[in-house]
Amino acid sequence: MKKILAIAAVAALTAGVSAYAANPFSDVTPDDWAYQAVSDLSDQGVVEGYPDGTFKGERNMTRYELAQIIARLMAKEDQLNAEQRATLDKLAGEYADELANLGVRVGNLEKKVGNIYWSGDARMRYQDKSLDKPDSWDGRMRINIKGQVNDSTTINGRLTYNMNYKDSTKDSGVYMDVLNAKHYFGKDVALTLGRYANNFGNEANWRFGDSHDFDGAELAHNNGKLNVAAGFGQFDTAYGTDNRTVKANGDLDKGAEGDDADAFYARAGYDFNVAKLGVDYIKFQEGKKYNINTTGTTLKDHRSFRGDDELLGVDLAIPFGGHQNWNVQGEYVKNTTTDLDKDDAWNAGLQYSTFNWKKPGTFGLGVWYNDIGNATYFGGTGLQTNLLDAFFVKDGNGNFANNLKFWNVIGDVALMKNVALHAEYAFGADADGGDDPDDAWTVSLNYKF
Repeated sequence: MKKILAIAAVAALTAGVSAYAANPFSDVTPDDWAYQAVSDLSDQGVVEGYPDGTFKGERNMTRYELAQIIARLMAKEDQLNAEQRATLDKLAGEYADELANLGVRVGNLEKKVGNIYWSGDARMRYQDKSLDKPDSWDGRMRINIKGQVNDSTTINGRLTYNMNYKDSTKDSGVYMDVLNAKHYFGKDVALTLGRYANNFGNEANWRFGDSHDFDGAELAHNNGKLNVAAGFGQFDTAYGTDNRTVKANGDLDKGAEGDDADAFYARAGYDFNVAKLGVDYIKFQEGKKYNINTTGTTLKDHRSFRGDDELLGVDLAIPFGGHQNWNVQGEYVKNTTTDLDKDDAWNAGLQYSTFNWKKPGTFGLGVWYNDIGNATYFGGTGLQTNLLDAFFVKDGNGNFANNLKFWNVIGDVALMKNVALHAEYAFGADADGGDDPDDAWTVSLNYKF
C-alpha cells in the first residue's frame, strides 16, 4: 500500500483527535489531497518524516512501518471513541507479530475484555502406527487463556479436550493442562511458575515434546539474539523415572504412576545471522536404580532412561538460499552417566520453508535422518508417529530396542488463513536389540483462532 493512502486511512480512524496542525514536511503542500491528514497525524506524533524534512508519501509502506503507527495510536487510545478503539483493536491483532518485535505488548487490548485474552487451536488427525499398534483417528481442541494481572504479570492457562472418533469411551473430557504465572522484569527477562511446556530436541521436540508436563519454575532471558533459560521442577508423568511397570504382555508402561522425577535444566541459544547455535542440559536427581514388579521382572536392563542421568545436547542450524528459506540442521545428544548400551544420539536434516499461518499456499518440508540411543529418549516425543515406542515394546524374543535408526519427513502447508495441513512419514527403521518398526505416518488438519 502506498504510504499516503495508509496515512489517509489512519487519519480517518483518528478523526476528531486533532483540530488543526501546521505542515511539517517540505514535499507535502496545502494543494495535496492528503495534506490535512498528514499534518494532523504529524502533530499528534503518530507519523514521522525523514531527516531531510520530507514525507515520501508515494513509496510503499511496510508492515513494520504501519505497526509503528499502530503502536503510537495505542498510546493515545484514551482519546478515541468506541468505534475508533474497536478498529484499532483489529489492527493491533492483525499486526501482533510486528508489534511484538517492536517490544509492544498488547495488554491494553486485553483490558477491553476484562483483562482476559482468549486464543486457541484445534486438530483432526489420523495416525497409521507401527509396532502392531492399531491406527487412530482423533480430535483435539485447546483454549488458551491469559489474564493480565498488571503491566508485568500474567496468569496463563489452557483448557483441553481430546476426542477419539473410533472409541468415545476414550474421550478425555475437558481438563486444564497448563496453569502458570509469568512475571516480566523489563521486556527481556521473565520468571514462570507453575505447569508449562518444557521441550527438548531440535526435530519437532523429539526428545520431549509434551506441552503440559513440567511443574516447576523457570527464569529466562530473550533479547531476540540471545536466549538463556534455567529451571527446576518435576515432569508431571513417569517420564525420566524408574517407576514404570511391565505390562501383562511384557511391554513397558510409559505412563505408569509413580514418584515424579526432580530435574534441573538449562538451555541457551544465539543467532549469529549466518547460523543458530543451541545447547541444553538436563539433570535428573538421584532416583531408584530399578524396580521389580509382581512377576519379578526387573526394569534395570530394559529401561530407555535412568532416573539419575544427565544429558547434554547441542544443535546447529545454518540457513542459506534466497531469504534464508533453506536450512540445514543437526543435533548431538550425550547421556553422560548411564551404563545402558547406547548413550548418545544424533540427527541431521534439510528443510525448506515459507510456511506462514496467515498466508495460504505457503509451505514447509523437511527430511531428517536419526540415530537414537535408548539412553537419550525419556518418553514424551513431539513427533506424531510412534516409532520411538520401539524402546518400550518387546520383540518376539523378549528384547527391547537399544538403538533406533530411521528417516523422517515432516511437511506443512497453509490451506487458508489459520488453517494448515500437517503430515509426517517415518520409514527405513532399523532397531538394534528389538524388532524393526514398520513405516508409520500421520496426517492432520490444524486450525488456529
